[in-house]
Amino acid sequence: MDAKTGLLGGNGKISLNWCEKVSGKICKIQHQYDQLFGSKRISNALWKKLLYTWVLGGTMVSLWIFWYMSSQAIEKRKETLASMCDERARMLQDQFNVSMNHVQAMSILISAFHHGKSPSAIDQRTFARYTERTAFERPLTSGVAYAVRVLHSERAEFEKQHGWPIRRMDTPEQNPVHKNDFNPEVLEPSPIQEEYAPVIFAQDTISHVVSLDMLSGKEDRENVLRARASGKGVLTAPFRLIKTNRLGVILTFAVYKIDLPSNATPDERIQATAGYIGGVFHIQSLVEKLLQQLASKQTIVVNVLDTTNQSHPISMYGSDEVDDALEYVSILNFGDPFRKHEMRCRFKQKPPWPWLAITTSYGFLVIAMLMGHIFYATVNRIAKVEDDYHKMMELKKRAEAADVAKSQFLATVSHEIRTPMNGVLGMLHMLMHTDLDVTQQDYVRTAQASGKALVSLINEVLDQSKIESGKLELEAVQFDLRAILDDLLSLFSGKSQEKGVEVSNHLLESDLYLTVIGVFISDRVPEKLIGDPGRFRQIITNLMGNSIKFTEKGHIIVTVHLAEEVMDSLDVETESSSKNTLSGLQVAEKRLSWAKFKTFSQEERVCPYPSSTYHPINVIVSVEDTGVGIPFEAQSRVFTPFMQVGPSISRTHGGTGIGLSISKCLVELMNGEIGFVSIPNVGSTFTFTAVFNNGCPNLNEYASQQMNSQPNSSNLEFEGMNALVVDPRSVRAKVSKYHVQRLGIQVEIISDLNQVLSSLKGRNPRIDMVLIEEEVWNNDSDMSVLFVDQLWRTDQKVRPKLFLLAKSISSTRSNNVASGAHSPAVIMKPLRASMVGATLQRTMGNVGSKGNCRNGEVSRLSLQHLLLGRKILVVDDNKVNLKVAAGALKRYGAEVVCAESGKEAISLLMPPHSFSACFMDIQMPGNGWIQTVLAIGSKLSLFEATKTIRDMEKSVNRKIQLGEVSAEAHGNVSNWHVPILAMTADVIHATHEQCMKCGMDGYVSKPFEAEQLYREVSRFS
Repeated sequence: MDAKTGLLGGNGKISLNWCEKVSGKICKIQHQYDQLFGSKRISNALWKKLLYTWVLGGTMVSLWIFWYMSSQAIEKRKETLASMCDERARMLQDQFNVSMNHVQAMSILISAFHHGKSPSAIDQRTFARYTERTAFERPLTSGVAYAVRVLHSERAEFEKQHGWPIRRMDTPEQNPVHKNDFNPEVLEPSPIQEEYAPVIFAQDTISHVVSLDMLSGKEDRENVLRARASGKGVLTAPFRLIKTNRLGVILTFAVYKIDLPSNATPDERIQATAGYIGGVFHIQSLVEKLLQQLASKQTIVVNVLDTTNQSHPISMYGSDEVDDALEYVSILNFGDPFRKHEMRCRFKQKPPWPWLAITTSYGFLVIAMLMGHIFYATVNRIAKVEDDYHKMMELKKRAEAADVAKSQFLATVSHEIRTPMNGVLGMLHMLMHTDLDVTQQDYVRTAQASGKALVSLINEVLDQSKIESGKLELEAVQFDLRAILDDLLSLFSGKSQEKGVEVSNHLLESDLYLTVIGVFISDRVPEKLIGDPGRFRQIITNLMGNSIKFTEKGHIIVTVHLAEEVMDSLDVETESSSKNTLSGLQVAEKRLSWAKFKTFSQEERVCPYPSSTYHPINVIVSVEDTGVGIPFEAQSRVFTPFMQVGPSISRTHGGTGIGLSISKCLVELMNGEIGFVSIPNVGSTFTFTAVFNNGCPNLNEYASQQMNSQPNSSNLEFEGMNALVVDPRSVRAKVSKYHVQRLGIQVEIISDLNQVLSSLKGRNPRIDMVLIEEEVWNNDSDMSVLFVDQLWRTDQKVRPKLFLLAKSISSTRSNNVASGAHSPAVIMKPLRASMVGATLQRTMGNVGSKGNCRNGEVSRLSLQHLLLGRKILVVDDNKVNLKVAAGALKRYGAEVVCAESGKEAISLLMPPHSFSACFMDIQMPGNGWIQTVLAIGSKLSLFEATKTIRDMEKSVNRKIQLGEVSAEAHGNVSNWHVPILAMTADVIHATHEQCMKCGMDGYVSKPFEAEQLYREVSRFS
């Protein structure tokens, strides 16, 4: 199933799971169907009885449905009436409260602007205009009026001031007149009493009440006295209003001269009263206006009643002429606790026939009659689903077969490519251990790195398959991060020279990071880390490969440092200048590439390699380039598998489009994050984090390593020398300084040639070499020639050697000719410690390759003792691979016997024998290792054959222990178990498991290195 999952991917797994669930349900349905119709015969009589029972039951159920739905319709009618009545009551109450609040607000306005100012800021005209313009805020009021409180002693002066007498309020019952004939001037003066409440301001709609004494009317007097004593709005009982003769109520608020506390006594409120403001409500017209706003106003009848006197309620609106007896009552609260009001609602029409209940019960009978037909159709449907199920199972088998074919294809392709690559890389490895000078060694290393890069392309396809199946796992071994980056420099140097790109890898002090925009590997990163170096190298290779591919000019630079260093420097402002980059070109701000990382919002990241001995290290890596950049519209699909920026990219630059998606997956497996920032025509910066374990288990050892972080160098002959690097650009100068310092040379940076001569005079210790940047040398050729002449005229016994750091040979030829016989030696970029050392050796002469070769001989002699005295059998049908494996093992001092077939291997491995281990290719045609194991055991089953081999060894061991045979006859070995180690170009996980099940003890994947073979053999020492 592992191979199957790898082919189908996520969608394939979902489809297969769905097929399995559907097939299971279909099987259950089929089983029940067979039990009911296949194993039992149902007679016609039983069918008739079932049919009669079904009809009778359907009739009874339909009657019950009719009764139930009718009762539900009645309840629904009640709920509808209640909802409609409550809605109308709520609207009436809400709008009344709005009007009441505005009337109360007007009382505060009059208190402030009429009684609070002298002279008053309000007169009848102002009041009338204001109330008319704000009438929309009082949707239920017919008018608003204000009556001032006047004592009897103030009456004469008040009447003189206003020019009219305080008149007695008459009522239509006492003096009925037509509403249009009402004239307040014919009313009698108000009788003598302690105080009066004449209306001085009124809205135009009720301006006829001006000069009327509100205390002279029965309803109004009671209303006014309760309002000023309580401080709240009070309502009158429904009565016929003056002039209009319509039924209405008056809402009254007292207006006070001063602000009173909420707990003021009635006497205090009476003493502070300045007047009374009232709002007039025409109940009938206002309720009718409210109901017109509702679309369903005609369906129910609404009655509004004043129920203060429960025995004699007063009807304020509505009539009782309806036929429906169903009634619902909603309580109305108009803010006056003394008065009680209700809204009573009834439907105008009688309830309709319950057609829904009738049709539903009848429909149920029809449905019952159709059930037989439905049963018949169901049986036919089950048969069709069964046929579809068989088709789906056939498709499933085909998909599984295709998935197996894909896995076999991947394994075959992997083997066919890895087998010759194993020979290429093996021979290069053997060539490395011959007598080569430093330059030749560098060429061989570059060829090895290129071969490994080709293998990595194969691994990408296999990795994608592993990612889809969820089988991708990480190693946990110790590795040197700096050595990995050195290899990558060698790998990409050829391509960078072709495209004119300067690729650089740099280790700097962490404090320099704050002033330089570029790429760094901090000295705080440990020398040794524990993790998966192959996957880490794969990520950086993908990123650098893309940068090389899309960068025509400028630079590519790699940053490696601890995440905590970045966190410490986030708040530090850095200079953004093109001179602070490696090539001087503008770059994308790399801080934006990690802006969304969760790493900087958490204190600690979990290490994917759990260990109680080592400490987790969170590393952050950036790859910056000055390439073409990524279009903004394509940046969202950068990490999508098999997706590229445009259709022409694969034709122009090649690639499959899965490198970044694999890198993202690998970063996530390392508990890290990956992001990027890219600006078209400026460049891109990709940044990722990864969590490793510190390779130094002792914290004191780690601290000591940081203090002495200079990398180890095989070129000990340069130890103690001093050099000057001439470069005005700080980042580029520090890059040069780093590579030279790796040779053990002390380096000082100087910005121009004039400072060099002054620095050489009287200097102690002396300067052994001067490295000049090509840009400095080419900018002023006359100055360069003058500098060389002055340098040779110095009185130093041993003059420093001159070296030119150049991007290409052609760019320096003309200047070398101009400088004469003393032209500097050229060190080609990109700088690598090995190439710098080789150039220094050739130029300085007295430090040659003898010491280097001597060191190599010592190393080679020490390796030859590691497997000395071991006899190892290597079985492979490929002569090149046979030679590679034999040469690698002989380098460690082992005695190697080669065999080209499984039959020959069987005869050599029959005990007694003197072999310490056996390496065998499991992919040999005809006589492969699996076939060999089967031949030895004479069994058809792989598991049984392996068991037979082990049983044979146990049998010999048991006979030796029981004394049936002597140990001397079997090579003085009392316990026979020969380590069997598989060699294969397959990297499929299933192949590994198959080898372990067959009884093998180890597994080596092609292309392999000598160290891998040694490690496998040493496990069984």
